[in-house]
Amino acid sequence: MRIFGRAARMIATIALVATAPSTDSHSLSPPAVPVPFSGQLSVLTYNIHGLPWPMAWGRPADFARIAATLRTLRVQGRNPHVVVLQEAFTSEAQAIGQAAGYPYVVYGADDDAGSDLTPGPADLRFAARESWLHGEGIGKYAGSGLQILSDYPIVDVRRMVFPTFACAGFDCLANKGALLARIRLPGQADPVDIVTTHLNSRRASRVADERSNHAFAEELADLGQFIRHNHDPRNPLVVAGDFNAGQTPARRAALIDHATRDWTPGVMVDNAYDAARNIGIALSTDALLSRQRARDWEFFAPGATTNMTLRGIEVPFGHDATGAMLSDHVGYTAIFDMGRRT
Repeated sequence: MRIFGRAARMIATIALVATAPSTDSHSLSPPAVPVPFSGQLSVLTYNIHGLPWPMAWGRPADFARIAATLRTLRVQGRNPHVVVLQEAFTSEAQAIGQAAGYPYVVYGADDDAGSDLTPGPADLRFAARESWLHGEGIGKYAGSGLQILSDYPIVDVRRMVFPTFACAGFDCLANKGALLARIRLPGQADPVDIVTTHLNSRRASRVADERSNHAFAEELADLGQFIRHNHDPRNPLVVAGDFNAGQTPARRAALIDHATRDWTPGVMVDNAYDAARNIGIALSTDALLSRQRARDWEFFAPGATTNMTLRGIEVPFGHDATGAMLSDHVGYTAIFDMGRRT
């Protein structure tokens, strides 16, 4: 969260209290005609920069444009089947899914949710050095900011929040965590588990790297535990979101290591950008920028009887003709072939 100066911090706290809505889960009424499933599944990940004023301004208009773009893609038959959003903190941000025509919308944890994880000695030492001037130790003023939108029925939802001793800097003002939605694909034997998350930032947290990197490592471990406990290994898996690995080699290495070693033991986990490179899929300029920034990732793994193969990557939310973007992140869609695994 980019908040500058003590006065801005106080205003931001007031704004969060006043504008952050409750994020209790709900599903919208299913459409009259279910969306058919062609054998391909498309998943968009997008950090929509949904912070309230004064941390961000002019956002409702951009959220309306995001929804309009998704509606246009729907009319064209090209909308992503599943959308995972991060930083959907305000009511205007959370209205994107309904405005875009998604029949199923679920939310991550709200600001009141807590973690049942027990701190160890290192966690207690870390928490003892918290600074309220940097947003630590003063409570949660927004929920997780996570949403999953789906064309297909969501049959189960799991949530978690990172413990208060595993956050650093202004990231602590939001109740960050993870959200899992189990989605039933028409005509398919197995559902697919979709997970989204938002990990602790580095520079934007406004604390020393040592502190923000510690929080990142703790959250990455907690995310792995959440996936192992809630993902059904019989189902294919997509884990997408803002991982904030960035240009830090240690963060990138830790993320890849956890994804491939901890999330689905014994099952190969790949990510969309590396898979595209390995099989020769050309990336657009915005996709190359997103890959280089290394914040937004889509990991995927097959299920027991359903394989997942990357077919392509599209970027519905990048730079327009004037060079402007609707968010400070690129929103990209990974398209997967969902075949029978032999």
